[in-house]
Amino acid sequence: MPTIHELIEEVKSNPQINNAGMILCHNGIVRGFSRSGKEVSKLSIKVDRERLEEIVSEARKKPGIVDVRAHVNEGELNVGDDIMLVVVAGDVRENTFPVLQEVVNEIKKSVLEKEEF
Repeated sequence: MPTIHELIEEVKSNPQINNAGMILCHNGIVRGFSRSGKEVSKLSIKVDRERLEEIVSEARKKPGIVDVRAHVNEGELNVGDDIMLVVVAGDVRENTFPVLQEVVNEIKKSVLEKEEF
């Protein structure tokens, strides 16, 4: 799995980076508890890689967006392990923040299949 820093460097190497005014990052990790408060020791993650690529491709077409990179770790993950990395480069806050949130939400909704242990 790439690191968040490696994804940032990939985005910075985009020939259009001069059009960006910011880079936003999301680094989702395994929590030690579920949303309902149940203790979690690990997660099992399955990833729809094709859908992930579709989401990233669509996000790159949004107004003001220079580049988007995302990676989701697959397999058994322990508390504190990285699950999802997302990096979005864009021109201004009003264009970039919503795209980061949309990408993260869509990945969680339609790319990840997870089981808590």
